[in-house]
Order: sequence, then C-alpha cells, then structure tokens
Amino acid sequence: MLVILGYIVVAFSVFGGFALAGGHLAALLQPIELLMIGGAALGAFFVGNSMKVVKATLKALPSVLKGSKYNKENYMELMALMYELLGKVRKEGLMSIENDVENPDESPVFAKYPIIASDHHVVEFMTDYLRVMVSGNLNAMEIENLMDVEIETHHHEAMVPAHVISKLGDAMPAFGIVAAVMGVVHTMESVGIPPAELGILIAHALVGTFLGILLAYGFVGPLGGLLEQKADEGTKMLQAIKVVLLANLNGYAPAMAVEFGRKVLNSTERPGFLELEAHVKQKR
Repeated sequence: MLVILGYIVVAFSVFGGFALAGGHLAALLQPIELLMIGGAALGAFFVGNSMKVVKATLKALPSVLKGSKYNKENYMELMALMYELLGKVRKEGLMSIENDVENPDESPVFAKYPIIASDHHVVEFMTDYLRVMVSGNLNAMEIENLMDVEIETHHHEAMVPAHVISKLGDAMPAFGIVAAVMGVVHTMESVGIPPAELGILIAHALVGTFLGILLAYGFVGPLGGLLEQKADEGTKMLQAIKVVLLANLNGYAPAMAVEFGRKVLNSTERPGFLELEAHVKQKR
C-alpha cells in the first residue's frame, strides 16, 4: 500500500507541479519515448541476468505491494515455538523432538504456530539444526560456523533481486538520454519544417531525458531499496533462531535461550520481556 501511495505522491508532485506552472500535460504523454526506455531496460534486464536471477526477481517483485510479515506477532510466535521445543528437549531428551523435526507438517507442536509453520525457509532452517543436534556430534562452535555460512548464503540470494532492480534503476537515466538523442536526430532531420513544429519535436526529445530520470529515482530505484529491506528482515529471523539454539547448546535454560533471541531483534519488532513471557505461557 505504501508503494502505491508513494507512486501517487511522486506523480502528483511532478506532473501536478508542471501543470501548476502552466505546462501542458499532453506534451509529456510520449508513448514512443516510454517504449524506447522501457523496452531497452527490459532487454538489458534479460541480457544481464541468468534465468535463475530473472525468475527470482520476478517472484520477489509482488512482495513490494505487501506489508512486512516479520512483525512483533511473528517473532513472538517464533520464540514461543522454540521455547516449547527446547522445553520438551529439556524434560524428555533430544530424541523426544525427532518426529517433530523430521515431519514438521505433521507435528502437533508446529501446528500450534501456523504463522511460523507456513514459512518454509524458517522451518527448514530451524529443523535442520535441531536435526543436527539430535543426530550429530558437532559442538556449539562448529554449528555456529555452519549457521553463519548458511545465513550468509541465504542473505546473498535474497539480496539478488534488490541488486538487479537497483542496477536497472541506475540505468534508466542513460536509456532516457538514448531516447532523447533519438528525438534530437529526428529533429535535426526535420530542420526544414516551421519553427513552431520544430519546437514541438525538441520538446518531445527532452521528454525522453525527463522520463528516464523520473523512472529511475521516482519509481524503479526505490523498489531496489525496499527489496533490500525485506531481505534484511528475513535474515534477522534466522539470526534469532541461531542465537536461541546456540544458547541452548551452551547450557542455558529455554527461558534464557529465548531471551537471548529476543535481544537480537530490532527495537521496532522486539517484544518486552514480560510481554513475551506472558505470550509463551499462554501458548503452553
């Protein structure tokens, strides 16, 4: 919703200001210029990226129209889930969560937390390392190193669409200049026409530069920044899981391990100590 609102503000400010200054909006309506800029940008997008990156970018774009799913409620659900799993381990041993880890879709524990259970990245990351804890002999340091590598890989993959869109936005002014140059060429080959008509052709040419810059900094570029923020939010949840599991491996009780995870969260989403404690008790 904020993306659409932002676009409306940009369009109203630019085009509305132009109209208030006495400009004619019809002069800015140049579909051929848009075809040149948009077509060149789309072609460059396909040329400069592999099919895997193209698919990832197209898949990520619809998410900009949705709000963040990593809010306080989600983090509280995550902490409550991990508290319950680690509490079960503390009471009944590591083998007691084997079925939950191997089949989270059928686990009664995961079923109590549908928000987290629906995020396959989070569930996969959590269950993979719980599985290692159940069946492996790795120490906390080895598991931490492995977690860091996986989180870095996940973050790198999540950042790819943001980098692609940002680069595309950076290229839009250049494509606008290309469209403007084509307009100038057309103008120069028409120097024999009356000055009034020649002025119209020059105006059309300048619109190309205007549209390229506007699309770059008002529409395409901001999407790259938004996708980057969403990638960082996804990584933060994995970091919280990492901290909770490592705290448990180092001998801390589930309540204290969850508190470690709570401290990792951003202040805007971090629940208070008592708030999280009450939520955990309610879920139990």
